[in-house]
Amino acid sequence: MDEVSIGLIGGSGLYQMEALNDAREIDIVTPYGPPSGPIVVGTVDGVRVAFLARHGRGHRLIPSEVPYRANIHAMKQLGVRYLISMSAVGSLREDIAPLDMVVPDQFIDLTRRREGTFFGAGAVAHVSMAQPVCSAVSALLARAVEQIACAHPVTLHRGGTYVCIEGPQFSSQAESNWYRSMGASVIGMTNMPEAKLAREAQIAYATLAMATDYDCWHPREAHVTAETAIANLMKNAGRAQLIAASVIRMISDERPASLAHDALASALVTAPSAMDADVRARLAAVLDGMA
Repeated sequence: MDEVSIGLIGGSGLYQMEALNDAREIDIVTPYGPPSGPIVVGTVDGVRVAFLARHGRGHRLIPSEVPYRANIHAMKQLGVRYLISMSAVGSLREDIAPLDMVVPDQFIDLTRRREGTFFGAGAVAHVSMAQPVCSAVSALLARAVEQIACAHPVTLHRGGTYVCIEGPQFSSQAESNWYRSMGASVIGMTNMPEAKLAREAQIAYATLAMATDYDCWHPREAHVTAETAIANLMKNAGRAQLIAASVIRMISDERPASLAHDALASALVTAPSAMDADVRARLAAVLDGMA
């Protein structure tokens, strides 16, 4: 299987990548079961890209059902070293309006039901999540937003904290105000444990958060519903497609160095030589040749 170094995961409303040429579906088997659906591999301006719809065909998976480990592992098996995530979020700040875009640089993980690591069961690692996204890839993603903004105006917010809740229910007003008191900028249901797993897999990860609503804290704005969130996301979908194509070209041209690419060098506690053979086999793609 030919390696693909750039991957993209699309969230609600982003179920395909229009710029992908010569696309073909690949069914990948992982040690953690199948991913959300077939991974679509093709080219964008000659650059090979792997695309996955996070919620599966027809949006069948609630956030808690998304097979995050299988999704990230499948990307790693393909050779992905740079991964862009796109998702709908609610705004927790007055200055982040619906249809604005955010490139978060921090996360608060409030999920409870999700398998969040490749390790355990015979192997131990503790990756650093102090800087949970790749700053180099995030900078390229922000540049891509600014590049398309000339023809397709959009307000971009660089940096900010994404609080990830379990869902699938939206927040109560008490919860929404609690998240605001934490200093969170946006709220979503899918970027954790996705970002943690990408770091364990030594993949440089960045996320584009597209605001669709004000959650339910705002005293003058309507409370979020699935209908309004998806409607606003679809308004952003065309711009998201252009941004994706642009950042893919930038990553291909620059191939930025990332701390994520060596994340296990200082995190792996159990030496591969001390792992049982079945554990080494399960983690082979993640360990990526580490002795």
